[in-house]
Amino acid sequence: MLYELVTFSDQFSPLNVFRYITFRTGGAIMTALLFVFLFGPAIIDLLRIKQGKGQPIREDGPKTHFSKKGTPTMGGLMILAGVMVSTLLWANWSNPYVWIVLGVTLTFGAIGFYDDYLKVTKQTTSGFGGKGRLGLEFAIAGVATYAVMRLGAPGFADALTVPFFKNVIIPLGFLFVVLGMLVIAGAGNAVNLTDGLDGLAIVPVMIAAATFGLIAYLVGNVRFSQYLQIHYVAGVGELAVICGALVGAGLGFLWFNAPPAMIFMGDTGSLALGGALGAIAVATKHEIVLAIVGGLFVLETLSVLIQVASFKLTGRRVFRMAPLHHHFEQKGWHEATVVVRFWIIAVVLALIGLATLKLR
Repeated sequence: MLYELVTFSDQFSPLNVFRYITFRTGGAIMTALLFVFLFGPAIIDLLRIKQGKGQPIREDGPKTHFSKKGTPTMGGLMILAGVMVSTLLWANWSNPYVWIVLGVTLTFGAIGFYDDYLKVTKQTTSGFGGKGRLGLEFAIAGVATYAVMRLGAPGFADALTVPFFKNVIIPLGFLFVVLGMLVIAGAGNAVNLTDGLDGLAIVPVMIAAATFGLIAYLVGNVRFSQYLQIHYVAGVGELAVICGALVGAGLGFLWFNAPPAMIFMGDTGSLALGGALGAIAVATKHEIVLAIVGGLFVLETLSVLIQVASFKLTGRRVFRMAPLHHHFEQKGWHEATVVVRFWIIAVVLALIGLATLKLR
């Protein structure tokens, strides 16, 4: 919306600042942050009244979690509202990548909202059925990936780029849609599995969003992409604005989600945030880099898969409890210790992911 002020820059030159993605990204961060700060308390009070008993606590989970009983969930609504308002205010509406990523974010958020709604109303940890939920996620991800393919350059839009190698691309054809579905839906569910402790998921999400904001800006800039010898994708630089909104809204949410949490993100937030990161990775042609930057989410997901496979095949569990953060809780680590150490891992992985831009 504010981008349109550029049209009046001939009459008033200071308005030309709205042309720059960096300026609008900074504006998106501050807008989303202030929005969540200002409206967060009212949203929390409303959700507490509507939900009554709050999010159900797993009976087989760590006993320390029972003290969190009654904490409202669906805090992702705060994040999504902040991201949407900020993006609509600062992003260039004529850029199709903005609408693709925003569409994935909101639709994944809607799926998560329905899942949270079932859990709260039925007071059970089982919400939306797994097959139906995954089916919707894959369908949305498939449409988004196809749209991204249609926007890209012929011969490159349906190819997989490999980090650390400047000239290595793997043409996939229509299989790229399948890859995109796996990346977007996988990222959504990986963040969802990570969201199990106060503040655990939101900080790595912000770290990943900030990292991909820089990647989107560089990939969408002809000069920087040539200098770094990374593949240029016209138009994706605008996604830095959405990444900025994610960081700002995440910071605002962390204020209320810091231990002891006043509200939980819920599937409403975790699915939406993960889906957004996956869609941005597909649009910027950095799908493999997402697996590095979001390596913490990958580890959490692998721990669940390994645990389930091991128990079905051998009747034994590899971890004391899955996902991985619960394993360390069961070993006696304090919740805050797990959270901060996982944040450190997320920072290290983000730095490794950024290194792929220069090590070619």
